[in-house]
Amino acid sequence: MDIVKQIESAKTSIGIEFGSTRIKAVMIGEDFSPIASGTHDWQNRLENGIWTYTAQDITLGLQDAYKNLADNVRAKYGVEITNVASIGISAMMHGYLPFDKDGNLLAEFRTWRNTMTGDAAKALTQAFGFNIPQRWSIAHLYQAILNGENHIPHIAFFTTLAGYVHWQLTGEKVLGIGDASGMFPIDSEKGEYDKQMLAKFSELIADKGFKWDIAQILPKIVPAGECAGKLTESGAKLLDPSGKLKAGIVVCPPEGDAGTGMVATNSIAPRTGNVSAGTSIFAMAVLERKLSKVHEEIDIVTTPCGDPVAMVHCNNCTTDLDAWVKMFDSTLKTFGVELPKSEIYAKLYESALSAPADCGGLVSYNYFSGEHVTGFTQGRPMLIRTPESEFSINTLMRSLIYSCMGTLKIGMDILLGEEKVELDKLLAHGGLFKAPIVGQRFLASALNVPVAVMESAGEGGAWGIALLAAYTARQDRSQTLAQFLDEQVFSKFASSVMQPDKADSEGFAKYMRTFRAALSVQKAAVEAI
Repeated sequence: MDIVKQIESAKTSIGIEFGSTRIKAVMIGEDFSPIASGTHDWQNRLENGIWTYTAQDITLGLQDAYKNLADNVRAKYGVEITNVASIGISAMMHGYLPFDKDGNLLAEFRTWRNTMTGDAAKALTQAFGFNIPQRWSIAHLYQAILNGENHIPHIAFFTTLAGYVHWQLTGEKVLGIGDASGMFPIDSEKGEYDKQMLAKFSELIADKGFKWDIAQILPKIVPAGECAGKLTESGAKLLDPSGKLKAGIVVCPPEGDAGTGMVATNSIAPRTGNVSAGTSIFAMAVLERKLSKVHEEIDIVTTPCGDPVAMVHCNNCTTDLDAWVKMFDSTLKTFGVELPKSEIYAKLYESALSAPADCGGLVSYNYFSGEHVTGFTQGRPMLIRTPESEFSINTLMRSLIYSCMGTLKIGMDILLGEEKVELDKLLAHGGLFKAPIVGQRFLASALNVPVAVMESAGEGGAWGIALLAAYTARQDRSQTLAQFLDEQVFSKFASSVMQPDKADSEGFAKYMRTFRAALSVQKAAVEAI
């Protein structure tokens, strides 16, 4: 009855996150725990060599996720959602969505997954003295300029996926600083785009004669906790075509999945970090000091508060693993065996624990797409073994899970080894850690860092953006985000910590020697197939 009263009196908050394969909507109550959720599955498509989603994909996915949330609320509590305290929108970071002055999309949405901006990323990194990865929005813009694309002179605004959805709901062209830091470098001390780099970019394109200025077409940055607009009448109808949801709801600054992952794991203070593992995998480490030099394998972004964060981002994580699980499910059905998907995942993950720590000589690559850290613009999923390799379900599953972490390990070796960044622990969340123990244990041993998983690990970024929405709607305006998370949210949630296991660490190190050495085989496969 208490939850029903919270829903009816608009004391709840909603977070919606657009992941690569799933859009998830989460409602949280006054104690910040999830009380209902809804999802919509979707997939990017490769069209004309570009990984993309259409505007219709985005709209229909948003509406379906919200509808399923509303259905879940009705089924569990017998009430309709008509009003909430606040809403937040989050999405996969980076990418490219350019619009003209009338709000028309000028080019297909180019997601973070594309690796076609190599020339632009290299030129900008050199000009800025700051690493600009291929997936960053400014790299996509500059590559389109280098390519001479016809839409460039007509740009009035460009943004990320979260910024686009927020704009449709509120009419505001804004971003949270964490998502903005994946569009263009940030001056963390001032909480704004870096003015010197803005000037350098303007110099690079001065001879083009464009009527727009880079500072004018970037979204405005809104600090965490501030109102970033309110749900308009058209926005309410877009989100809830049934017409039940009221306009006027406060909407927090839209954030990227990296920022919501930090919030969902309470990893926004120095010496803390988190790993998010789903379709992609990335590790975030909040820095105590600047890195000694520029590393192409490491991005510098920010927390939702604007503090600098070192980020190792890998395009590929669980897609290949999921494909194998789907194949095993299909095999079981061929023999008339029907099992819940969660049970299949749990049993297969558990089997990996019985395998030799080095995977018995198996090595796999989960490269469905290119991988910047290792220098690939395309990928070919592969499983490699020698005639004497131990080939079993146990070794196969361990190899597949290791491959989800292999490329991340290469980047983290630079951060933890060469740069001597110290972390007290990493907090892990996302699909890879839903099954208990396995992913957590292997990651701790792979990185030689204690890894914690919270009770809320499966909720991930949708819960994180719901918390940011609740922070915006809070009554006590004196609390910092860190204080809000420490004192009001995470004091209520338990976590389990796993220390690195020596035998697993030695086995993973042996696996990685083969993984690194056989990258030439992956290269040959890309060239041949």
